[in-house]
Amino acid sequence: MNDTSPNAAETPEGTEADVVCHARGGAREFDVIVAGGGLAGCAAALQAARRGKSVLLLEKSNALGGLATIGLINLFVPMCNGLGKQICFGMADEFLRDSIALGYDTLPPEWRDGEPAAPTHARLVTRFSPWIYAMQLGEKLSAEGVEILFDCAVAQPVMDGSRVRGVVTLGKEGLRFRPARIVVDATGDADILRAAGTPVRTRGNYHTWLTYLATLESCARAAEEGRIGAVYGSHFGAGTVNLYGDEQPADVPLWSGLTAENVSAYLLRNHRETLGKLRALAAERGRGTFDIAQIPMMPQLRTTACLDGDAVFRYGEDTVYRHEPDSICAINDFEHRCHLFEVPYGTICRRGWPNLLTAGRSASADGFGWDVLRVIPPAILTGQAAGEAAALALDENRAVSDVTVGTLQRRLEEDRVMVHFPDSYIPEGRPFSFRGATHQSAPGHF
Repeated sequence: MNDTSPNAAETPEGTEADVVCHARGGAREFDVIVAGGGLAGCAAALQAARRGKSVLLLEKSNALGGLATIGLINLFVPMCNGLGKQICFGMADEFLRDSIALGYDTLPPEWRDGEPAAPTHARLVTRFSPWIYAMQLGEKLSAEGVEILFDCAVAQPVMDGSRVRGVVTLGKEGLRFRPARIVVDATGDADILRAAGTPVRTRGNYHTWLTYLATLESCARAAEEGRIGAVYGSHFGAGTVNLYGDEQPADVPLWSGLTAENVSAYLLRNHRETLGKLRALAAERGRGTFDIAQIPMMPQLRTTACLDGDAVFRYGEDTVYRHEPDSICAINDFEHRCHLFEVPYGTICRRGWPNLLTAGRSASADGFGWDVLRVIPPAILTGQAAGEAAALALDENRAVSDVTVGTLQRRLEEDRVMVHFPDSYIPEGRPFSFRGATHQSAPGHF
């Protein structure tokens, strides 16, 4: 047997699993364990299950969806090129349609029935009910064979050199060792990657924390329009710094989000500042005329740590419109029209760690590329690719970094993923813009 393959992993007995945190053993071995039930983790788990693998999805909260649901970032950012051509397909499209099948939406009418017949500047974007969709995700994954454990946090991986034998979890039964042949780190913070000694990149987070405010006026508007989503009005909160760090408070350092102390300080400061705004609102309007309709139940930190992978996704003139031979998905820039990118397979794996993959916010990226790659549609697509790669590695008895990329791409394309964007979608002059600083522009492109 090739001992660099995921099939070389066997349930350890009398080894590190028995001594790490005194964790109990005896749990069933799964083909794939996915740590983290955000949308990237859900996509990874679902894809592996659809390929016939036994899959365990571990989620430390009591609902699936991560930042998209319990984190109140309930927005499928634009999934098109800004001129009427859809770019993000596969599970990104499947999940978007699921998310608005029962709850409210803000999908433009041009995109109701799929890609518009004529060019349009209306973008494929929508909000959705985070709480309804969280329950839909649990129903969907369970129906397709994914075993889900809620209120079950991953304490740490159990390693044999650079091979992951499984993970130690902390749940109601205490510490438990759960063996796996392949592990996907979808924690969003690279928790398993860091503990496994895999090289990672870190970056601080700007001061952002947003809730939803409901007022008597927003309730009246919702009743008048027959649109429940209008109840929540606009975002309301303390830290409102944008993606570029504009107006970051001088007295607030970037939040790392990598220690309990740092996360707690971030939350307490934002709670305190939000309460200050609410007190001012009460003085102006009167108590009882408003309420915080929803509060995020996880930190809204997006760029804490990511894999330093075999490839790094970067944003710039040298990467926009560039085809990647090992692409796992094509994506678009949600901030600027026309920009198209391809995501290399090496962004979700690292050679030398034969049975460890990642996806979503912890996929390998740098600079503004991290911001482009971490949002909902690309996170789902990297999750789908991770689940497919895990299944393929098991089928081929190879390390995840050594799977046959052509087979991986073919399988993803069969599941409606756009692996390579058409050259016909590249605008004349190959314009590139960042925050409006257009180097080569064409009318109507930006």
